[in-house]
Amino acid sequence: MLMLGLGVAGLGVAAPPTPPTPPTQGFVARLTIDAPIGPATAEYYHDASKRAITDGARAIVLQMDTPGGLSEAMRAIIADILASPIPVLGYVAPGGARAASAGTYILYACHIAAMAPATHLGAATPVSLGGSTPMPTPDVPGRPKPDKEKAEKPDSGGDAEAHKVLNDAVAYIRSLAQLRHRNVDWAESAVRGAATLTASEAADKQVIDFVATDVQALLAQADGRTVKVGETMQTLHLKGLPVRDYAPGWRTRFLSVITNPTIAYVLLLVGIYGLVLEAFHPGAMLPGIVGGISLLVGAYALQLLPVNYAGLALMVLGIGMVIGEAIMPTVGVLGIGGVVAFVLGSVMLMNTGVPGYTVNLGVIIGLATVAAGVLLVILWAVMRSRRGRPVIGDDGEMLGLPGEVLTAIPVDGEGWVMVRGERWRASAKLALSAGARVCVVSRQGLILWVESKA
Repeated sequence: MLMLGLGVAGLGVAAPPTPPTPPTQGFVARLTIDAPIGPATAEYYHDASKRAITDGARAIVLQMDTPGGLSEAMRAIIADILASPIPVLGYVAPGGARAASAGTYILYACHIAAMAPATHLGAATPVSLGGSTPMPTPDVPGRPKPDKEKAEKPDSGGDAEAHKVLNDAVAYIRSLAQLRHRNVDWAESAVRGAATLTASEAADKQVIDFVATDVQALLAQADGRTVKVGETMQTLHLKGLPVRDYAPGWRTRFLSVITNPTIAYVLLLVGIYGLVLEAFHPGAMLPGIVGGISLLVGAYALQLLPVNYAGLALMVLGIGMVIGEAIMPTVGVLGIGGVVAFVLGSVMLMNTGVPGYTVNLGVIIGLATVAAGVLLVILWAVMRSRRGRPVIGDDGEMLGLPGEVLTAIPVDGEGWVMVRGERWRASAKLALSAGARVCVVSRQGLILWVESKA
């Protein structure tokens, strides 16, 4: 009995209930896009998302406030989102923010899409470098709808590229909408008709999942939802997790500065003018060093941007013509043509129509004004030189020039004088001592006749 009692007691002690293992807390990484989407933005998202995944983030919150951007950068970000091993929550915030154009595509690609109150999205019609994409005629009650096949058929060879770009963009956003089970029809209208929605309208039309006032509200509403990450289904457990911000690194900040079209434009001009100054003043060093570095950095930035090379060629031609005016004056013909070519090339250089990716018009006007001012100075100098006294030849160009006696000149004898920085043999009707100030009264061959200025 004693042994039985001990056994029972032992069983009671040996089999206590096992407490559940507390789940690993982890954190949520927040990446912020608050500027036009370009090469620097794509690199920032790629690097920061990789660091967040390596650090053990449970999910990524991609907070956006962007007017749109470049197609290649947008597609790079979406490719990273689709390949992400953890969920990505797209969030348009803070209040007053927007996810326009490329931002709409990215929001559709995210596993969870949310917006803060007083935000909007849409207007995702692609804009090509060579011209605008044709807009469809909006539906009006009572008006027959255009035939779809006829609408999609290009009217001419010149419009074929625009139609290809438009149809490719429509297919792309439709595929994203189908992948995330969101409103496919509105996605197409955002591309074809530049449609826009507010946050509440987007939630009602199932374009986004919900409206959230802040990041913690976003995590709370996303908690418990099941999303497809890669080929697996994951249930989100994000409520109450801490949020860790991932700021851009120095390289991303540097790229964002130099890939600003206005900065790249100025770097290009500084490079060209620096090398030109070095060519006119060999050995100055500083213009050549600054110009070479600026030209290389500007060229690197331009190869990342959608540059119109016809515009770039016009700029270079214009600068060359202005320089040509300075070397061999043509009374303004080369100079005026150069200023016109420079301005036209500057306007054409990055005329993409994408917000944030055009050269600032004020900078173009300012530089054109400076070029015109330089041209006026050159023309003034040319006209002045044409009206001036001849400086070479055997005519009376030396009459009246001042000079200084170097060696004493006896009466009707000869000595040496310094005139216009040159030593001349000279004679005088009156004796002149060394150091006397004289002026030229006549010239006979290589002998000057002088008289005292006193």
